[in-house]
Amino acid sequence: MNITQIRYVLAVAGESSMRRASTKLYVSQPALSASIRELEDELGILIFDRTNKGISLTDAGREFVAYAKKAVGQYEILENRYLAKDSDKEHFSVSTQHYNFSIKAFNEVIRKIDPERYVFSIHETKTKEVLEDVRSLKSEVGIVSFSGSSEALMKKLFKDYQLEFTPLMQRETYAYVWEDHEFANRKEISLDELRAYPCISFDQSDDSEFYLTEEAMADYDFDKMIKSDDRATTMEMIAKLHGYSVGSGMLSGESAILKGLVSIKLKEEDPLTIGYITRKGSLLSKYGQAYVEELLKYKE
Repeated sequence: MNITQIRYVLAVAGESSMRRASTKLYVSQPALSASIRELEDELGILIFDRTNKGISLTDAGREFVAYAKKAVGQYEILENRYLAKDSDKEHFSVSTQHYNFSIKAFNEVIRKIDPERYVFSIHETKTKEVLEDVRSLKSEVGIVSFSGSSEALMKKLFKDYQLEFTPLMQRETYAYVWEDHEFANRKEISLDELRAYPCISFDQSDDSEFYLTEEAMADYDFDKMIKSDDRATTMEMIAKLHGYSVGSGMLSGESAILKGLVSIKLKEEDPLTIGYITRKGSLLSKYGQAYVEELLKYKE
């Protein structure tokens, strides 16, 4: 078993197609199939079911992929840190749910320390990936939130992933609409009043065994729902479709992408607890320490 074979498996699993994966990997389909067959023979398991209808993961394959993602992630961290052309530069990485204050804190670290040569990364991504990134030390610090409905699950995951969670703030639930929406001047509104409009939700779905959301009111039965995994796309749909999204009400006038967005307090209550996570027992770099110091300025 080698890292190339593991990456082949992840590519096929991600594409659900040997043909598309071979194109993406720039390797012939027969060579790709043979490499995966050799890996299956070596491991003594069947990773993929191959039928006339296509290819899919077996139960054993899903378990293998879960471990493979972690292994490849760790390998890439080592590869980037010691073998890449940027190995002589300062490195720092943060993973975050969609909160502007996390980006502002990141900018402040760069502005204040500003090393001569560096490669810094900020990953605005899904809840599960934030947890995975910090667990694997791909990122030193992660920003996450949870509502009352997901609190028990998140706390269990913090424990399982050996993560420490530090709360920063608690926020009530708001609806975001565009400034020309008929309800834009309202101080308070209910979800029932918004039923005629589509709710634009950040898409957290993947092939994992659980579902995590960074939004409040996750259990609410929305009549019209559009899932998006891109912030700019979400803003476009809210503006053009007179839609809305649900969030913490924290809007920053410094962010151009959010200009035109208005927050309205929801009558329904499902407060969000927002904070940061670090890996238990890990020592933060000077950049990680500086980032946490910036985050603590938002602590209530």
